[in-house]
Amino acid sequence: MDLVIVTGMSGAGKSTAANALEDIGYYCIDNIPPALIKAMAEFSSTNSEISKFAIVTDIRSKAMFNEAYDVLAELKKQYEIKILFLDASNESLERRYKQTRRSHPLSTNDTKLNTADAIEKEREVLMPVRAISDYIIDTSMLSMALLKEKITNLFLSDANKSMRIECMSFGFKHGTVTDADLLFDSRCLVNPYYVEELRTLTGLDKKIQDFVIKQPQSKEFVDKLFGFVDCAVPLYVAEGKTRLVIAVGCTGGKHRSVTLSEMLCAHLQSLGYNANVNHRDINKQ
Repeated sequence: MDLVIVTGMSGAGKSTAANALEDIGYYCIDNIPPALIKAMAEFSSTNSEISKFAIVTDIRSKAMFNEAYDVLAELKKQYEIKILFLDASNESLERRYKQTRRSHPLSTNDTKLNTADAIEKEREVLMPVRAISDYIIDTSMLSMALLKEKITNLFLSDANKSMRIECMSFGFKHGTVTDADLLFDSRCLVNPYYVEELRTLTGLDKKIQDFVIKQPQSKEFVDKLFGFVDCAVPLYVAEGKTRLVIAVGCTGGKHRSVTLSEMLCAHLQSLGYNANVNHRDINKQ
């Protein structure tokens, strides 16, 4: 069982943390009262369908959160759970509440607490839980992208796999790929379509692959394509992007683009990235 308890100060980035965990394969459940966490831990320890759980619990549970320390301390004795605590300075939290115009969970008509007092009260309640947390991240100076990167580095052994890369071939005559993040045009390479014995084949056939790659101009094209992608992809990973579409087009989407997309996908996989290939127009006339 891989169970992460996400908690911490309201406004410190728990939602961003939960989204980051979900992106790397955790099944996330938000706003669970502490009393129910033990039942969720028992469920996750016997569930074979889902191997990684993340549970968010915090002061939104109001008085029910008072038992959080006892529940979590007991769970740590029984299970290999990890507690992630998100914190931030009072000044940062107050600024975020002003910017979002949201009320602090403890700032209600019943409590009559202003935002500053509500933050102090919450910090007091959370102090025992913070003391037994395995990871504490201060988000005062972190952007959402940097926080996601930290979460990924903590809970994913290979950060490169946090982003799914789709290498897509397509034909310009059928329209471009509207959701492509990076788009390359391979129509400058010699077209196998005009070689009669190759016309009915596709870039999945070795004869087409050999024809495309053995052209004099192809080596430089591929080297520069791979070089640019090798430079850009780590930057997208660092930005916290979870899906990247790299589209390679040719005229009909059957020969050159298919060959290059297959090569690009294999190249990215060899570097440890979570890459797959999709040939959008390979079966179109």
